[in-house]
Amino acid sequence: MGAKLRVAGWIALGTVAGALATMQLQAIARSSVSALPLEELQQLAAVFGMVKSDYVEAVDEKKLITDAIGGMVAGLDPHSQYFDKKTFKEFREGTTGKFVGVGIEIGMEDGLVKVVSPIEGSPAFRAGLKSGDLITKIDDTVVKGLTMDQAVKRMRGEPSTKVVLTIFRKGENRSFPVTITREEIRVQSVRAKLIEPGFGWIRVSQFQDRTVDDFVRKVDELYKQEPNMKGMVLDLRNDPGGLLEASVAISAAFLPSDVVVVTTNGQIAESRQMFKASPSDYLRRGGSDPLRRLPESLKTVPLVVLVNEGSASASEIVAGALQDHKRATVMGAQTFGKGSVQTVRQLSPDTALKITTARYYTPSGKSIQAKGIVPDVMLDETAEGNLFAALRVREADLEKHLQSGQGAEQKDAARERAREDARKRLEEEAAKTTTAPKPLPDFGSNDDFQLAQALNRLKGKTVLVSKTLTERKPEVETN
Repeated sequence: MGAKLRVAGWIALGTVAGALATMQLQAIARSSVSALPLEELQQLAAVFGMVKSDYVEAVDEKKLITDAIGGMVAGLDPHSQYFDKKTFKEFREGTTGKFVGVGIEIGMEDGLVKVVSPIEGSPAFRAGLKSGDLITKIDDTVVKGLTMDQAVKRMRGEPSTKVVLTIFRKGENRSFPVTITREEIRVQSVRAKLIEPGFGWIRVSQFQDRTVDDFVRKVDELYKQEPNMKGMVLDLRNDPGGLLEASVAISAAFLPSDVVVVTTNGQIAESRQMFKASPSDYLRRGGSDPLRRLPESLKTVPLVVLVNEGSASASEIVAGALQDHKRATVMGAQTFGKGSVQTVRQLSPDTALKITTARYYTPSGKSIQAKGIVPDVMLDETAEGNLFAALRVREADLEKHLQSGQGAEQKDAARERAREDARKRLEEEAAKTTTAPKPLPDFGSNDDFQLAQALNRLKGKTVLVSKTLTERKPEVETN
């Protein structure tokens, strides 16, 4: 994909000369940016002319411009992105937590879509889908061979349209079709339960518009079940991030008022900010403070934060703040290391530019970018060890990733070799057997090894610390 965008960028870059001039002139008026490189822009315009006149077949100018902008932005870092009409709509759905679909949280198992949990009150919930159900067909399309994104797109659609899902329910050893009418779904980004009397588990899967309100509601439900809470586990595993204000609010729920949660620093003045555990820093549109409804004891209840290689961005902000202020013990694996701020600037009613404008820093001044949060206690994924951990890609493995800002970095050759070795081992083992690797247990389930270790920590019992996981060292200083 990156190569495709780079090629598209080179082919079509000349088409943006006029647009660049307009945007750059506006930037000059706003922030005294240096003048345009006119000679290079003339070359771009010349390339555009050659493509228009000499290419083997007629080309669409609008598509060239879109591809050119996409290629230019993709060359910056992995997180800057140009949004056309379709991708901008999908992006907004992701941050608002609203979309049109059937209403299930999903995973993959044996190449099939697995129902992790039907969203309460959704069409799938009302149709009787259960956790653990496998979706084998979506309408007439066999799921085997589809990626998760492809499966999701087929299940989503317009409101009031129907989709037929073929379900295999392992517990009953039978398959059956279910016809579901799509409707607008509000994603529940927060789940919670009592692990056992006195100990609560609250999971934030993504930081969205509704996350803070959902968090307050779930905490309230926990405390109604157990007024004398002895310990809490905040589960941020595989949380890819989301809205900055939501992460500041969740941090503030556990921290003293007005302490620093995160700072940002970048080229323009508005990117140099400090965010504190204060309503003025996490209320996006004013109004009353939802955190005022939380029990006061939440500020002092013993707390463990669970993270892994999939914890990124906003979830790293929360883990870093609670760790730096010694409010919680962070357990799990070193996080993804996505410590950069993306600002969305709307270009038209249907298009926008998401561009990296700053880096995040923890309260103690440590850059999250390309490093991540190192847990206080390293944990394996399961009692048997880490089957997939070495294969997972982190920010520092991505091409053109932004450097930490605290010293340049070099590729971690040892990690590259470890991932390649792990991939070969899995392939060799797969060739010897027809049995697929045992999937990891669902977060929050009775088989969740890391959650069991977090509970042991809160109860003062022995924790089975990883014997293999080590900190990924900071970037090597180079000149």
